[in-house]
Amino acid sequence: MAKMGRPPADTEPVTIRMDREMLRAIDDYRREQADLPSRPEVVRRVMADWLARRAAEGPET
Repeated sequence: MAKMGRPPADTEPVTIRMDREMLRAIDDYRREQADLPSRPEVVRRVMADWLARRAAEGPET
């Protein structure tokens, strides 16, 4: 899990609302991870994975 404290200078906060069902799913997924990441870390990881897979697929035609 990332250390708490001052965030890196080249980042920006993103605030979103999620329904309780989605939060439960995120929390269930978190508990499956060996390092028990925070909710924001789970979102970062899932988005990074999705973006990497999308980039590997190439441009849409």
